[in-house]
Amino acid sequence: MTTDDFRESGLAFPSGFTFGSATAAYQIEGAVAEDGRKPSIWDTFSHTPGKVANGDTGDVAVDFYHRVDEDLDLIKSLGLSAYRLSIAWPRIVPDGVGEVNEVGLAFYERVVDGLIARDIEPVVTLYHWDLPQVLEDRGGWTNRETSYAFAAYAKAVGERLGDRVSVWTTLNEPWCAAYLGYAGGHHAPGRTEELASLQAVHHLNLAHGLALIELRKVVTKSDVKYSVTNNLASVYAADPDSAEDRDAKRQIEALRNRAFTDPQLRGVYPQDLLDDTKHITDWSFVLDGDLELIHQPVDLVGINYYNTDTVRRGAEHSTQGTPFPGATRVEWAEQPGPFTAMGWNIEPKGLYDLLVSTHELYPEYDLVITENGAAYDDTVVIGEDGERHVHDPERTDFLQRHFVAAHRAIEAGVPLVGYFVWSLMDNFEWAFGYEKRFGIVHVDYDTQVRTKKDSALWYTKLAETGTIPEV
Repeated sequence: MTTDDFRESGLAFPSGFTFGSATAAYQIEGAVAEDGRKPSIWDTFSHTPGKVANGDTGDVAVDFYHRVDEDLDLIKSLGLSAYRLSIAWPRIVPDGVGEVNEVGLAFYERVVDGLIARDIEPVVTLYHWDLPQVLEDRGGWTNRETSYAFAAYAKAVGERLGDRVSVWTTLNEPWCAAYLGYAGGHHAPGRTEELASLQAVHHLNLAHGLALIELRKVVTKSDVKYSVTNNLASVYAADPDSAEDRDAKRQIEALRNRAFTDPQLRGVYPQDLLDDTKHITDWSFVLDGDLELIHQPVDLVGINYYNTDTVRRGAEHSTQGTPFPGATRVEWAEQPGPFTAMGWNIEPKGLYDLLVSTHELYPEYDLVITENGAAYDDTVVIGEDGERHVHDPERTDFLQRHFVAAHRAIEAGVPLVGYFVWSLMDNFEWAFGYEKRFGIVHVDYDTQVRTKKDSALWYTKLAETGTIPEV
């Protein structure tokens, strides 16, 4: 794709740029049956044989629930200015609707207060996929009422933490929740229904808008910012000169990106998306007034980026098992390496292209990279000093190259204001269980000992100086 390897050091980010890291509740907290919390769809999914590698679950994860102070001290020691966490809906409203669990609110109050006491900005995501199971039993995101239940939950959290949280993010990666959860079956709740996935797309978008409306009623912090995070993709045509391949690219961009960003940021569903999926649904579940409800003002647009997609127009009925509803005759081209341990291609230019293209489409919004990182097979070694070390040069190189891409996007005029490395710690990596390690901090899952990897030491230099260090 490019001969430029993006390896460069000494580049300085603008003053006030946010350097942070991120986690998600089910991936780190554990304590799934403590203090009033009830099951989420991921509790159910991970306990279903064959759904998660090695039968792993988030029952204990990395035990953040019992190690809050230790882990907040860890974040502080990394020199980070912000920490992006998610709140577990079933810990706040265990039955999905109705009674609010005060013990659950008190836990997150402790986390937020602990961050503020350490001069770390709390960035809160309200939905990172842990839908209360009781709501899934009523249809989950195919049921319109789930959107209103989410708004009520958001209001309860906003009432308690709205004087302290700096940034509110409604949804994380609704693409995954809708398509992997309801069409591909790879994520909870594990359904494989194209219509259900498109209903989920809309009801997640609706939940985003309704939650913002409720948050604005109760949040009192004067300098608060509101946002949403999508895992947008840089999609390329296998043959840019082929009209057929360019149309495959358009189709995937509509399903992957614009199905969410256009209603959220423009108040419309793309006509080509509606046309491409008309054999599945007439979208009659989009009621009058819904798009106005979805299209609420936001201050930041979050982007999660890991790798690129290259597509071509395939033979009749070819889908390659894609979770994209209606994406017939689309084939994914093999990507050039190198690859991470996830098998994902490493392409920092894809991040640059995505930032630039998103800014071109939605120029009035500030952007923030809410997730970027890489999984590798890490090994702990005991050094001559007797201390534990994790040498992860591939991850450090990955981060440097992607920070260079981000810096170049800023130079090109993109209003990028922050970057959150995924993830703070190794944790439960969804359907991959504990096999894949994304953390810049290593976790021994038997002892829960945390060890900063070399990538964490490199990132600390960046966070403290604002300048990309040498690798």
